[in-house]
Amino acid sequence: MLQIGIRLHDVNTHASVQEQTLEARAAKAREEGFGCVHLAPQKVMKGITFDGPAFHEGLAHYFRNVFARNELDVAVLGCYMNLADPSPQRLELFKERYFGSIRVAALAGMGMVGTETGSPNSEYKSDRNTHSEEALQTFIHNLADVVACAEHYGVTIAIEPVWKHIVFDAQRALKVIRSIASPNLRIIFDPVNLLCMDNIDRRDQVINETLDLLCDRIAAVHLKDYTIQNGELHYIAAGKGEMDFRPLIGDLISKKPYIQATLENTCNENAVEARQFIETLCMTHS
Repeated sequence: MLQIGIRLHDVNTHASVQEQTLEARAAKAREEGFGCVHLAPQKVMKGITFDGPAFHEGLAHYFRNVFARNELDVAVLGCYMNLADPSPQRLELFKERYFGSIRVAALAGMGMVGTETGSPNSEYKSDRNTHSEEALQTFIHNLADVVACAEHYGVTIAIEPVWKHIVFDAQRALKVIRSIASPNLRIIFDPVNLLCMDNIDRRDQVINETLDLLCDRIAAVHLKDYTIQNGELHYIAAGKGEMDFRPLIGDLISKKPYIQATLENTCNENAVEARQFIETLCMTHS
């Protein structure tokens, strides 16, 4: 079985401002049958600039109490800052956010701090250098400081390979893991994020290779679906598109039992349906 969760910023999105607080979203996620969440603080707590000083002990205890009251785990505390930003000043600010997020995760009992792998520009957009070896080495160099902090606090830092970012496939992810060589460095596995129009015809091969190479390091899963429109992938809720989840769910249940899997790209109207879709597939493999 999987532990199915949701991105907290996808909950109560059409509600009033009063119902979009952290507390209200957490309560709604639990009401909709989810057992864990992906928390991106800046997306669910308005009016707060989440720089380094914002991640203090009181915030950690606040998070702990809110999610405990609602019987929810925080599967991933998101800190999706660009560790390949060419600006030294911005990079130092980003690292402080990672250090603060790791400290809060440790104090609040969260599963891990998660991040994507960025691009070698300040716009965080894919360019002709994003998949270069130079960009990869820059990311590895800067990630090493973050992993060292995670080791100090006994926290997992998990990177999420995404086709449009520096770490775009399983081989690149494995290179990062071997370069840093820390048990605290893990993987967030989002199968759809590994796909693009150049490899979509090899979808199952791409997903299976990732599971084969990275299975022992996968610490959490993101689940979403996709359609192809005008020659591009468009992300939607699980069960609404072209993704075949049956073999994936079977592999996860057998190889990563009870792993936390958070839904992505859901909306208020289909979140419960997406959860039930995944749960039904899980039952066929029980």
